[in-house]
Amino acid sequence: MTLVQMHPRPAHAAPVHSTVADTMDTAGPQVCDDMTVEVALSVMAGARTGYLLVCDADSLCSGLVTQAQLTAVRDSSAYTDRVQLRDILGDRGPFASQATTLVEAEHAMRYRRLDALPVVDEHGNALGVFALAR
Repeated sequence: MTLVQMHPRPAHAAPVHSTVADTMDTAGPQVCDDMTVEVALSVMAGARTGYLLVCDADSLCSGLVTQAQLTAVRDSSAYTDRVQLRDILGDRGPFASQATTLVEAEHAMRYRRLDALPVVDEHGNALGVFALAR
């Protein structure tokens, strides 16, 4: 029998909480919200990515679109070649800050059934994307 020496954790030690900044992917392709769905799908294919960060005219992050979202819009009966990304984004967000813990981000994403979440700075500029591990 081997004895294992255990050392109690000091009571004053703060728990370790990893943040999305520790695990996020750096900002990938960023596109303007006036881009059409068809062009966005082409950009996505060229960049070999499954999502695009969408920014407004002031270069602030408006949200994130996925290939599945764009394909569903393109395949719908209401689709025209004039549909822009801003037309399908709706309200801004949701977003994560650099300080958002992994637990908080994962909970929010599962609750909203999201695969990826934009990470923004305090001004709303896109820093990267946090995606759930599959």
